[in-house]
Amino acid sequence: MKNHHYLNILLLCFVLFMSSCFLFRTSFDQSLSKYSIKNKKAIRHFEQGYRFYESNNDKYALDHLVQAVEMEPDFIEAHGMLGNIYYDHKKYDKAIAEYQTVIEVNADFFSAIYYNIANAELKAGKYQAALDHLNAFLAKDNISKILEEKSKHMLVNAEFGANAVKTPVPFDPINLGNGVNSIEDEYHPAISADEQMLIITRKVPEGTVAGRTFYTEEFYYSVRNEASQWKLARNMGPPLNTPDNEGAQCIAPDGRWLYFTACDRKNGLGSCDIYTANKIGNSWSVPVNLGEPVNSEKWDSQPSLSSDGKTLYFSSARKGTKGGSDIFMTMKKDNGTWSRPENLNFNTREDEMSPFIHPDGETMYFASKGLPGMGGFDLYVVKKDKKGNFGEPQNLGYPINTTGDEHGVIVGASGEIAYFASDRDSGVGKLDIYSFELYQKARPTKVTYAKGFVYDAKTNQKLGAKFELINLETAQVVVQSFSDNETGEFLVCLPVNRDYALNVSKKGYLFYSENFSLKDIKGSEPFLMKVPLQPIEKGGRVVLKNVFFETAKYDLKPKSQAELNKLVKFLETNPSIKIELSGHTDNVGGKQFNQVLSENRAKAVYEYLVSQNIAPDRLDYKGYGDMQSVASNDTEEGRAQNRRTEFKVIE
Repeated sequence: MKNHHYLNILLLCFVLFMSSCFLFRTSFDQSLSKYSIKNKKAIRHFEQGYRFYESNNDKYALDHLVQAVEMEPDFIEAHGMLGNIYYDHKKYDKAIAEYQTVIEVNADFFSAIYYNIANAELKAGKYQAALDHLNAFLAKDNISKILEEKSKHMLVNAEFGANAVKTPVPFDPINLGNGVNSIEDEYHPAISADEQMLIITRKVPEGTVAGRTFYTEEFYYSVRNEASQWKLARNMGPPLNTPDNEGAQCIAPDGRWLYFTACDRKNGLGSCDIYTANKIGNSWSVPVNLGEPVNSEKWDSQPSLSSDGKTLYFSSARKGTKGGSDIFMTMKKDNGTWSRPENLNFNTREDEMSPFIHPDGETMYFASKGLPGMGGFDLYVVKKDKKGNFGEPQNLGYPINTTGDEHGVIVGASGEIAYFASDRDSGVGKLDIYSFELYQKARPTKVTYAKGFVYDAKTNQKLGAKFELINLETAQVVVQSFSDNETGEFLVCLPVNRDYALNVSKKGYLFYSENFSLKDIKGSEPFLMKVPLQPIEKGGRVVLKNVFFETAKYDLKPKSQAELNKLVKFLETNPSIKIELSGHTDNVGGKQFNQVLSENRAKAVYEYLVSQNIAPDRLDYKGYGDMQSVASNDTEEGRAQNRRTEFKVIE
C-alpha cells in the first residue's frame, strides 16, 4: 500500500468503501448506485485505475482515470483520485485543478476536499487561495478534530506565507562550483572557523544491480586556494569513510574534531548514532560511538558542537520528544563524559531538525515543520537571552524559505556568509552546496578567531599544550583545549568587542601568559600569535601579563585572579621550585615612589600565593622600580611593557 497523506486517505474513504462493495457483492449493478455517475465503462476504468494506484503503478492508474473523466467529465471520484496522484508527484497545479472540479460539480459531496485543495495550494505557493479554502473547510459541520487541528496550523502558515512573499528578504545564492559540487548529490556542509576548509557529505554510487544503482554516503573535503576558490574536493578516506553510510557531520572550529552520524552499525545503540573522531597531525583517529546518554535506542543524528567544545546539540526521535524529532542539548562534564540530553524549549509537536550553533555560542539555526512558515520544513534562527535560555525562533523569511522543504543552513564565523544544500536549475548536479550573504537581522554576533602554534623556545619543536582563553571582564574561561601534538597548532573562535587573557601550559615548561583586545578589530581579521614555552630551569622568567593593579596603587584587580590561580597551580604541580616575584614600573613619577610601588605590587602577589597555601619559604619578592626596563620609556607602548609583574625561577 502507498503511504498516502492523511488527507488523501480521507478523500479515498468513500471510494474504498464503494470498491469493497463491488468486489464482494454478487451484483455489480448494486454498486452502481454508490457512485456519482452511472456509466459502467467509466466506472470500470475508475476501479482499474484505483487498483493500479494501490499497487504503486501510477502510470497505468492515470491512463484509466483520464479515460474515466473523458467519458464522464463530472465523475467526482475519478477527479479526486487524479488530484491525489498529481499531488503525490508534486504536480500541485494539476492537483488543484482536479480538486476544484470536484468542488464545482458538487461542493457538498465531500467536505475534506477543501482541506485537500488548500494543502495543494500551500505547496504551490497560492497562499490566499489556501486561506479561502481553509476557512471554508473550518466552517463545515462535523469535521474531525485531527483535521481541524491540522487546518488551523495550515491557516497560520498560509497567513505567514501570504505576508512573507510581499516582504522578501535579500537572498542571492551562489553555487560553490565544480571544486565542491559534482553530478552526484552534495549536502550537509560543515566549515572550519577560518572558513578555509569545507567538509561535505556526498552520495557516491557503489554498484548497479538489475539496472538499479545503489549509493553510499561518504565524506569529502575541500580547501581554498590562494585566490579563495575551492579546490577539487577529495575523499577523506578511512577510517572516517567505511563501506557503510556516514554523514550529517559537524566540525570543531579548529578542524580537529569531527562529529557525525552513522546508521545501522554493529556497535550502534539505535537506528542511527552519533560518532566522533580526532585529527592528530594529518591523520584521523578511528571513530568512536558517543554511547549513552547521547545516543539512544532510537534515531540520533545531525550533531552541532559549540565553539568551546563543551555543548553538543543534535536531533533525536528518542522517548520524551514533543514531536517526531526534537533538538536536544548535552554538556561535556569535567571527566569527559556527556550529561543527560535536555529537550530544548522551542521544540514543537511537529519535527525539528538540523541544528547549527554558531561559534558565538548564542545563535542557533535549525529547521522546523511546527513553527509558522511557508509550508514543509522552514529555516529559523533563535538566540539566547542574558540567562543563557533560547528565546523565540524567527523564520528566516522568503525566498530563503520556500513552499518546499529547507533542511539546514550553517553560518561562517564572520556571521556574514551562510552555506546550504539545494536542488536548483543552476546546479552542477542535483543537490549542490551554495553560499549566500546573510541579511543583517538574521546574523549572529560577530566572531573572529585566534590562530597560532606552540613551540619549545629553545629547540623550536612544535608542542601539544593545554591552553585557556579567558574573558577578562567576566573572568570566565571561554575556551579550554589543546594544541595539536604534532603541529602545535590551535585555532579558536572568539566574539569581538572583548578583552582576553591567554594562558598556555605544559608539563616541564613555564606557563605562557598573554593578553589581547578584540574591541577595535574591524571585519573578521584573525588574531595570530606564536607561543614559545620555556623549559623549567633556573633563571627562567615569565611576565604575568594578566595581573592587573589600580593605577598608581598596589591593589590587585579582580580580573587578576585567573592568572594568579594559574601560578598557584604551576607551583603545586612543581613542588620543588622556588621563585622570585618582582615588580617593575616605568619612569613616570619619582624614583622613590616607583621603588615602593613596585615592591608593594610584588608583595601583593606574594601574599595572594601564601593565602592559597603556597609555602612562604618557596617565595621571595622584590621591587625594582624602573631599573630593569625592557623597552623605551619614550613611548606609551614602551612604558606599558615596562609596567609589569613577573616571576623568575631561583631554585
